[in-house]
Amino acid sequence: MKTFKPIIAPFKKYNSIGKEELNAAQEVIRSGVLSKYIGASHEDFLGGPKVREFEALCAEYFNVKHVITVNSWTSGLIAAVGAIGIEPGDEVITTPWTMSATATAILHWNAIPVFADINPYTYNIDPKSIEKNITPHTKAIISVDIFGQPADLEEIMFIAKKYNLKVISDSAQAPGAFYGNKHVSTIADIGGYSLNYHKHIHTGEGGILVTNDDDFADKLRLIRNHAEVVVDGRGSDNLVNMLGYNFRLGEIECAIGIEQLKKLKKIVNIRQEQAQEITSGLSKLEFLSTPIIADNRSHAFYSYAMQLEKNERADRDDLLNILANKGIYLGKGYQNIHLISLYQKKVAYGSKGFPWNSAICKRQVDYSKGICPVAERLHDFDHFSFGMCIYDLNSKDIKYIIDSFKWAWSELKI
Repeated sequence: MKTFKPIIAPFKKYNSIGKEELNAAQEVIRSGVLSKYIGASHEDFLGGPKVREFEALCAEYFNVKHVITVNSWTSGLIAAVGAIGIEPGDEVITTPWTMSATATAILHWNAIPVFADINPYTYNIDPKSIEKNITPHTKAIISVDIFGQPADLEEIMFIAKKYNLKVISDSAQAPGAFYGNKHVSTIADIGGYSLNYHKHIHTGEGGILVTNDDDFADKLRLIRNHAEVVVDGRGSDNLVNMLGYNFRLGEIECAIGIEQLKKLKKIVNIRQEQAQEITSGLSKLEFLSTPIIADNRSHAFYSYAMQLEKNERADRDDLLNILANKGIYLGKGYQNIHLISLYQKKVAYGSKGFPWNSAICKRQVDYSKGICPVAERLHDFDHFSFGMCIYDLNSKDIKYIIDSFKWAWSELKI
């Protein structure tokens, strides 16, 4: 094989922030009201005017009854697990192919993460594996719409109803994607989206929680804003998981979010069109599997995920190395959360293995390699992805990507 000198990625970095966001932020700064939250039973418990406006606009956009903004999607996940009434020692099933916060939000409430395997084509949690992992201690499922494709929510909700479980939908990477005629995340008991800087729309950091349940919405707002003192002012005797935090998103971020929300549909449409063009251009390359969009769903394409099928001519590392010589840097596999040290050593709170090595953990939960064979194989050998969230691509860039793949196939003689 020839030796090539790597080049710098030729694509413009993605940046959805424009004059509209600058003007909105300046307006808030001039007002002097950068935050208006009060952690007490008070009219400002729900925040200032921009927080309320952004939440109302998101509720209308996503066609959901309640929207609660938070200062990160990690905060949102923690609040969601608390709001559904998880008890210490309860088990919550989730996917190993996700950002670590999906699982640590479970541990936060001293509950036990259990990992189910993934679908080899959509990369989302496999409902059949969910059902196999249900025990008498299971209380909830956290599904993840990985790379921007909705999980199999219809089947997941069916399983949840069958076993009386709650469902949280982690749609951090999928705002603007649909399951049928509904926005992803609005089907679950609680769902939401990330507003982190490399998502479709962003406020730097932040998150949006969505729910149609009045009780869950109230608990999410309490956990977001110092629940432990606010409940007394309400005369409430329900103190379950009323450990409150400062998970509040500020006025500047919400003002930016208002402008970003206006751009979401266009951004997602562009990524869908570009992904379709890439798929069409790569369709004849042998051994390459491009994204499969499941029936009755739309894909937001946070990432463009692929697999190189096993063959005798080249492996994944060969391909990634040679494409890097064209300035196209691809992510290799995706992290398997169950294999990180925290779960392998079962050390989280303190040094004694809590909560696993304690009375609240009702059984030995297995995190050994082999429990999620599909996820592990894809990570180790087959899967790679192009971060569409990173770049502001144009038609010339799309052609460059397609031509570079074809060049790589020629060089590798695949």
